[in-house]
Amino acid sequence: MQRRIGLTGGIASGKSTVGRLLEDRGWPVLDADRFAQDALAPNSACACAVAERYGAVVGDASALKRTELGRIVFNNPAERRWLEQLIHPLVRQRFEEELQRLQTTPVVVLMIPLLFEAGLETLCSEVWLVDCEPHQQLDRLKVRNGLSEADAQARLDAQWPLERKRFLADVVIDNRGSTDELMNQLNNLGSLFL
Repeated sequence: MQRRIGLTGGIASGKSTVGRLLEDRGWPVLDADRFAQDALAPNSACACAVAERYGAVVGDASALKRTELGRIVFNNPAERRWLEQLIHPLVRQRFEEELQRLQTTPVVVLMIPLLFEAGLETLCSEVWLVDCEPHQQLDRLKVRNGLSEADAQARLDAQWPLERKRFLADVVIDNRGSTDELMNQLNNLGSLFL
């Protein structure tokens, strides 16, 4: 039976780093964020719907201003829900297509930040959570995305806190330390699970 590892965590917890390390191991990584970006490709049905809903503030369907869209949806739960209802079905469909394509692959990683929030854990045989402290997420997010503290906090507040997700995960990967420590954990997990 295929192992489908749901790789999740909060924003800026280190999921992408762990995903790259697992990909280096030879495991295919399906990235929900990439699928969501594809759903908002220039002139796609989703991009047209977003441009129609928000107007010039987010640009037009051929070139959405993602920073402006982020400001809207991360500061307004109703607008975030609207966007999620638009995009999540397409992301789920893309996962199903990719899993069908990779059906003979022994291990597949599904990197899904909103795994629990979107109810996508049913796609997985196990869940790995990348964990760190909330202040680390905030600091990483401010540096990585060039956000103000308020904008970074709004993005953190839009997701379940990591402490809520810890109890739902099969494996918790501690990303409070160095990259070497992270790699050691993954090497140990690899030997335990393979």
